[in-house]
Amino acid sequence: MSLERKVGAALFEVIDPELGINIMDLGLVYGIGVDYEDNVEIKMTLTTPGCPMHDSIMNGVKYRVGQLEGVGNVHVDLVWDPAWNPGKMSDKAKEMLGFG
Repeated sequence: MSLERKVGAALFEVIDPELGINIMDLGLVYGIGVDYEDNVEIKMTLTTPGCPMHDSIMNGVKYRVGQLEGVGNVHVDLVWDPAWNPGKMSDKAKEMLGFG
């Protein structure tokens, strides 16, 4: 499995503590990149710019990805464009939160 795929799999273990759902199913991760030195860059957002769990989620991402064997530095690029919306969630997350 490629390092990029391992990172993606690991991010399913990072839970938004307010919603109780992982950040991948919430659709918060927009991209994962790995360079030639196995440094990882994650482009992601949060449900709102004022998310009270900002530090918890960001630290969880860095910690969990940093645990993977072979990973160099971990950089999280927090973006607000495009803005997150419930349509970005997986069907599983929508069901858990009671969306149609």
